[in-house]
Amino acid sequence: MKFSLFTVMTPDTTPEQIVSYLKETGYDGVEWRFKATPDKLRKEDPSFWGNNLCTISPDITDQEIDDLLLTTKNNGIEVVSVTPYLTAGDLEAAERVLEVAQRFGASTIRVGVPRYDRTENYNDLFKGAVTYLKKAEQLCKKYNVKGLVETHHVTIAPSASLAYRLVSHCNPNHIGVLYDPGNMVHEGYENYRMGLELLGDYLAHVHVKNAFWQKKEEHADGTVDWSVEWAPVEKGIVDWKQVFTDLKAVGYDGYVGMEDFSLAYGTKESIKHNIDTVKAILAGLGVGEGV
Repeated sequence: MKFSLFTVMTPDTTPEQIVSYLKETGYDGVEWRFKATPDKLRKEDPSFWGNNLCTISPDITDQEIDDLLLTTKNNGIEVVSVTPYLTAGDLEAAERVLEVAQRFGASTIRVGVPRYDRTENYNDLFKGAVTYLKKAEQLCKKYNVKGLVETHHVTIAPSASLAYRLVSHCNPNHIGVLYDPGNMVHEGYENYRMGLELLGDYLAHVHVKNAFWQKKEEHADGTVDWSVEWAPVEKGIVDWKQVFTDLKAVGYDGYVGMEDFSLAYGTKESIKHNIDTVKAILAGLGVGEGV
């Protein structure tokens, strides 16, 4: 397996800094966060989804792409993905991401998936999403960059099976699934191996993070409210030893991308801790790099 990092988890570093850190700690690739940062957010402290300094702007110029690409190449870091926050149905924005991804030499982008918040019927959302994905598939084919549906809570694809139901209408050469067990702690848990077996050729990438449920409030009538909190990779509900065992069983040997939101460590420490922890798990399973 190879190791990448999604720069959403490193908001207080610049793209140039993160490339250097990744080389130092033994990563193979980077997944660039791709999103506009409004001026009002730039005044805030760095944060994952706010003023994230390690973000590529949609208005990035070709020269800026070439300069950053030279930095990654000089450090032996592959650009694995350009990862945006697309709205399902927005093909114009999707094409802009694909243009940038192609110039970076990235193999994947993340496509849009409708949110599910009980205000619209799932079946209507699903129908619209399939129509969008089929059109996005043609764009992905044009740019030779695969579009990925991420298993993500509060969307119509929180689980492997629901993600599969979406992408099964498309060619796995152009549309695939980003499998994220950490998100599935919030919503969408299924037996890992069963989900991976179902995804088959659609399994294109894996994100590594963790989370746990904790008691939020207990009411006078005895009922309890629960919330999900992010955790270090080794301390959450996701059994990563089992996940990697199951990935090995289905023959997955692609990238696994770190996406730690736990705030358990500073940025540089987190970068190193995650790859060291994952490599230790893989070593214990007899799975090494490139296997």
